[in-house]
Amino acid sequence: MTEPNPLVSPTSSRSVTETVNGSHKFVIQGYSLAKGMGVGKHIASDNFTVGGYQWAIYFYPDGKNPEDSSAHVSVFIALASEGTDVRALFELTLVDQSGKGKHKVHSHFDRSLESGPYTLKYRGSMGYKRFFRRAMLETSDYLKDDCLKINCTVGVVVSATDCSQLNSIQVPESDIGAHFGMMLDNMEGSDVIFNVAGEKFHAHKLVLSARSPFFRSKFFDGVEKDEKEIVISDLEPKVFKAMLHFVYRDTLTEDVTMVTSSSSLVSSISDTLTTKLLAAADRYGLDRLKLMCGSHLCKDISVNSVASILTMADCHHATELKAVCLKFAAENLAAVMLSDGFANLKENCPLLQSELLKTVAGCEEDCSSGGGKSRSVWAQLSDGGDTNGRRVRQRT
Repeated sequence: MTEPNPLVSPTSSRSVTETVNGSHKFVIQGYSLAKGMGVGKHIASDNFTVGGYQWAIYFYPDGKNPEDSSAHVSVFIALASEGTDVRALFELTLVDQSGKGKHKVHSHFDRSLESGPYTLKYRGSMGYKRFFRRAMLETSDYLKDDCLKINCTVGVVVSATDCSQLNSIQVPESDIGAHFGMMLDNMEGSDVIFNVAGEKFHAHKLVLSARSPFFRSKFFDGVEKDEKEIVISDLEPKVFKAMLHFVYRDTLTEDVTMVTSSSSLVSSISDTLTTKLLAAADRYGLDRLKLMCGSHLCKDISVNSVASILTMADCHHATELKAVCLKFAAENLAAVMLSDGFANLKENCPLLQSELLKTVAGCEEDCSSGGGKSRSVWAQLSDGGDTNGRRVRQRT
């Protein structure tokens, strides 16, 4: 029998189970108008990501279950991702808006659960049927100016094998964008000048050609390949500057990322820098820039703005943004149909109106396949809807 080699060191490993935590702040504006929507019907937050999964907060103004007789409001956190089971903990905080800091906190992080964390499947939820007595809530400091604020923390349970880090090397994030950006700022080695409404911009043909098929064609195949100065007549200087910033740094400028709710007004949608930059991205073949602008415009989608953003997205081939607009409009159809933007869409974009109706039909089919619990999208037409531009979406 062979003796074991005494020089071979034993191996080891360690399994670590912990939570990956993330938070979301949910503001419910117009609480008094949400009351009476019915027991078991809720208002949903936007989806947010924690631990690689999508989650949403559901607020039930009239309670989740009939036996509570609308005496309590209910709050739940729902898993919005399909796939495998997810184990999680949560904390819900009803914010005291008086400034006294007396928040109402329900936490499962600090208590030991008999059966461990919650195990959720797709659309499974965890929360409180009797989160707060409604009569007390409406006279408390938690409700201010008809507004509630709920903070939510989700902890997704993950397990991993912990390996030795003794020989690891920390690699910093890529700084190639910063280096290219310095080259743009310093105009070092520039070989082309753009004249935009009298304002001059120095740039580099190779960089532009590598990033944009439009410029690649212009500088390598077009008649302007030897030109040292090119006039740009279809963009404003601030839009062209923001586009150059993206080309060199692969990021958006601060004045693009600072999106405010005021830009969601129908009359100003086409005038925002984000919208103009999306149009420029479409023209110059910058697909990633178009996606980034569309992502920011998603934050401005409301009942009053969605028709205008949908029209703009269709015009500039922003497929993802268009799909989001169609889904939002279908789910809030009655209110959207009362907006000025929808009247313009109906008059000038009949094909878009047809696409919207197809999306509505798809929502109707999804509702009917859910066992009859979901309310017909077409039934919204009899509700009148909310035309105040609120982003909170009613779901059933």
